[in-house]
Amino acid sequence: MIRKIRKEDKTDYIKMAQDFYSSDAVCHNISQKYMENAFAELMRSDVYAEGYILEWEERAAGYALLAKTFSQEAGGMVLWLEEIYICPTFRGNGLGQEFLDFLRQYAAGKFKRIRLEADPDNEGARSLYYRMGFDELPYFQMVMDF
Repeated sequence: MIRKIRKEDKTDYIKMAQDFYSSDAVCHNISQKYMENAFAELMRSDVYAEGYILEWEERAAGYALLAKTFSQEAGGMVLWLEEIYICPTFRGNGLGQEFLDFLRQYAAGKFKRIRLEADPDNEGARSLYYRMGFDELPYFQMVMDF
């Protein structure tokens, strides 16, 4: 089951986010404060960001974070799949594919593009994304943090 994140999910969310950022699916770890800031934004509004809990047999099995932006290149609104994490115990049950199916239906008619990024070495995630119809963009991404 996929459902919107709720305030009572904070402990589960923080634990899963810590696990995600300690995994080889990301380039580096982040501060727990950043995770708490994200959770606070999810509780404040869904204008810019949304969070979902993926459940298996009524247990938190993963989470996903979405961000919304406008892109001239895409011709309108873009839905970013910022993060998706499935706890190792629950992998292989189709939760990632279920969420991507949900995301495609959610975005239809409201967004022009769904965008995500994956670590180049994360073959499992990349394989799923290709199977679900995602294509690579030939961009080198850069950031400036403050």
